[in-house]
Amino acid sequence: MSAQAMPSEADQEFLRGYLESLALVERLHRLLLDVIKDEFERLGLLEISPVQALLIYNIGDNEVTAGELKSRGYYQGSNVSYNLKKLVDAGYMHHQRSSIDRRSVRVRLTGRGREVRRIVEALFARQAGEFEKREVLALGGIGEVNLALRRMERFWTEQIRYIY
Repeated sequence: MSAQAMPSEADQEFLRGYLESLALVERLHRLLLDVIKDEFERLGLLEISPVQALLIYNIGDNEVTAGELKSRGYYQGSNVSYNLKKLVDAGYMHHQRSSIDRRSVRVRLTGRGREVRRIVEALFARQAGEFEKREVLALGGIGEVNLALRRMERFWTEQIRYIY
């Protein structure tokens, strides 16, 4: 049995902080979905899920394929395809097969979809104002948080692309 050096107290403390960050990111995403769900319930929009509302928000004015949404890192393949189909069936999106690749379908928002996007956009704007007003985060603070999260994103992306 080989003797391994015990991690230093600083290393252990950093690991605890890292694990807490991971748990917070996961919890924050679930809470965001709950906030969107509550907003849609309050407005009586019960046929659309929070994940679908975020999907609509992220598509915005673009015309995209499921593959493009997946490659941007927003969604996993089967999840995005399922939700796009549900949104097309419910009239929130138009779809059109590509004339070049018949397997590829491009989607864009309908008027109903644009209205859902406006609701989510207004919710986010209202919350950003409350964050500032209640001093949850100031402009500089949100910039630091975003910088740290982008660094983590870049690190994990490099791990996936170059290590495995």
